[in-house]
Amino acid sequence: MSRTIFCTFLQREAEGLDFQLYPGEIGKRIFNQISKEAWGQWMSKQTMLINEKKLSTMNPKDRKLLEQEMVKFLFEGQDIHIEGYTPPEK
Repeated sequence: MSRTIFCTFLQREAEGLDFQLYPGEIGKRIFNQISKEAWGQWMSKQTMLINEKKLSTMNPKDRKLLEQEMVKFLFEGQDIHIEGYTPPEK
């Protein structure tokens, strides 16, 4: 059974995540305010970020950086800057 939320990232009603994918308060915010579609966009950005900066999700410092970037991307409307990556023209 899917649930509909108002996605603050997409600024429209959209299908919400099935369960909280991220721990803590940030995870609750994501679960309540971020749609599957927006989360998918973040996941692909995160993959590019990990590859470009050679980050490890096992490293607490790298996890902190990813969390900061995630919050900026999902809640503050800041796109992730990835060296040598040009977003496709809209």
